[in-house]
Amino acid sequence: MKKTKRPTRTLLDIIKTKDINELITVDANSPVMEALMIMAKFKIGALIVMHKDKMAGIISERDYAREMILEGRSSRDTLVKEIMTKKVITLSAKDNFEKGLDIMTKNRIRHMPIIDGKKLIGMVSQGDLVKEMIAYQKDLIAELEVFVYERAW
Repeated sequence: MKKTKRPTRTLLDIIKTKDINELITVDANSPVMEALMIMAKFKIGALIVMHKDKMAGIISERDYAREMILEGRSSRDTLVKEIMTKKVITLSAKDNFEKGLDIMTKNRIRHMPIIDGKKLIGMVSQGDLVKEMIAYQKDLIAELEVFVYERAW
């Protein structure tokens, strides 16, 4: 009974299996309160910010904490574009979870948009990638157990 190792899935594969696989965004000119309401509705920690059908940045709970709460600003009077992260690092749909985790760890970020060619297709979180890593490692351990058991007999 030989088990074959599960292939490393791409970020596109991971996005397709997420509970929320639609592209959830907010307009750069929206009030921060709108972004917070969207994040609360979907129970997510970040949104892709759009301006004229193009990605303009990301707004996260971390941006909110740093730029709104600590600065004493109003969520109703401040626009998303005023506090969003403008320099966005992206990953390719063809990349695997290991590359994503490596980049996120090195840059201390928790969410990254995924691009397929030139098309924005979604976003992954550090949690999504850790979940994938755990599943991959469980499969690898099972394969090694089979290998060791077969060698022992």
